[in-house]
Amino acid sequence: MPTITVIGSFVAALTIRVPRVPALGESLVGNSLDLGPGGKGSNQAIAAARLGAAVHLVACVGDDLFAPLAFDLYAREGIATDHIHRLAGAPTGVAMINVLPSGENWITVDPGANLAMTAAHVDALAGYIAQSDLVMAQLEIGDEPVAQAMNLGRAYGVRTLLNPAPARPLPASLLAQVDLLTPNATEARILLGLPPDDPTPTPALAQRLLELGVKEIVVTQGAAGALIVTPTEMLAVPSVPVQAVDVTGAGDSFNAALAVGLSEGLPLAAAVQQACRAGAYTTQTLGVIPALPTRAQLAAFR
Repeated sequence: MPTITVIGSFVAALTIRVPRVPALGESLVGNSLDLGPGGKGSNQAIAAARLGAAVHLVACVGDDLFAPLAFDLYAREGIATDHIHRLAGAPTGVAMINVLPSGENWITVDPGANLAMTAAHVDALAGYIAQSDLVMAQLEIGDEPVAQAMNLGRAYGVRTLLNPAPARPLPASLLAQVDLLTPNATEARILLGLPPDDPTPTPALAQRLLELGVKEIVVTQGAAGALIVTPTEMLAVPSVPVQAVDVTGAGDSFNAALAVGLSEGLPLAAAVQQACRAGAYTTQTLGVIPALPTRAQLAAFR
């Protein structure tokens, strides 16, 4: 059983289906409102556990009515809550997710208590990180705990994975501690301080990120699959064609499956193929947690 430590976030996710993108100042009537647990770190931890990994998770929640969603979820999924910190006076993170008929979405996140995570919270998991096959983080928390997670991974010889979402420019010193970076094309541009619509070709962006010290990059491309860029190769990996219902959790499912595959010893290309299948599987169901596949479900999916 592979062991993965996740330095992550928890948010309460409110999802509603809408007929189209509204005009400025317009009110739309939606449907299928869902309130449930979310957050990129939490989603990735759950997805990795369902795929067979032993998962250690650190996250911060507030002391409001949303916090119990986290503890109820982890109890159901068999993830220990020793390092889920309930912070007095802080709000739990919240995400507002609008889903179009095509399955595409737009998301607004208030990180809340997630931004209170510090390097000390990560240090408390140092023993777990040292015994892990991989340590991963995302950007719904601050730079300090992300950097500490990457630093400890490197110090213990553990593979480090950073999913840079929601994207922001990061210091080169942090990127230099990342073994595997998994942005989408827009996130790659933002990481480099470029406008989201900068015309620079994605392979060139990946090369610039490699020059900053990242060892390997997998650029996710939605229905088009993913692009692997390393110092020695560039390889396009196709996705699995599906009728998308909701793409909200696809990236989290992708990253978890990638982490599990690598932790089990798969070569990068094979792990990315598995990750593309997991991401595609997840788009077929509304909501994130209900859509994350188990190992058996992913094995049967073609």
